[in-house]
Amino acid sequence: MVIVSPSILSADFLNLERDIKRLESADANFIHIDIMDGVFVDNITWGPSTVSEIRKITSLTLDVHLMVNKPERIIDEYIKTKANIITIHPESTIFLRKTLLQIKNSGLKAGLALKLETPINAIENCLDLIDVVLLLTCDEGFGGMDFHPLSLEKISLLSKWRRDQGLDFKIEVDGGVNLETGKLCKEAGADILVSGSYIFKRDMKKAINLLKNV
Repeated sequence: MVIVSPSILSADFLNLERDIKRLESADANFIHIDIMDGVFVDNITWGPSTVSEIRKITSLTLDVHLMVNKPERIIDEYIKTKANIITIHPESTIFLRKTLLQIKNSGLKAGLALKLETPINAIENCLDLIDVVLLLTCDEGFGGMDFHPLSLEKISLLSKWRRDQGLDFKIEVDGGVNLETGKLCKEAGADILVSGSYIFKRDMKKAINLLKNV
């Protein structure tokens, strides 16, 4: 089955603990946490202290996506949160391999995320280090955006690279994911579906189960 990582960008920020408990009861696999700094993307969300508090209330895999400029400045603080996966962007740093190695050497899983317009050859020289490739399938920074079909070509090519090189990284997609687009992503080779609006705007358990079985 597909791994489902609900994005708490669509949660009620004033009732975050309640919504995370609801996701647990609805059999979510991961909790997807978008960290935005207002520089790398326009929006601003949380910091490492919020991730640490979330870690205290759930045993689910914490899937932290750093949409921040120069993540090497703050990576130690996120490692301390005891998140399970920390994902960074090649567009955000000139110290890409060094930062990935820092994450890996801490015992956490390392991910690379690509903006919609970034070609996947931007990460080709780091595939040996990573556990997850996160493809943004819509314009970044806000929830509720529409899925862009260009993403399917990128998923297919990544899947081919993985197969041809005998690698085992997971392919994750985020943006406009619902039952229809999730099915297309899975068929193209995706393993993890990040979804916010689709899950939070309907019966959570049913929505998550449907996505797991696309």
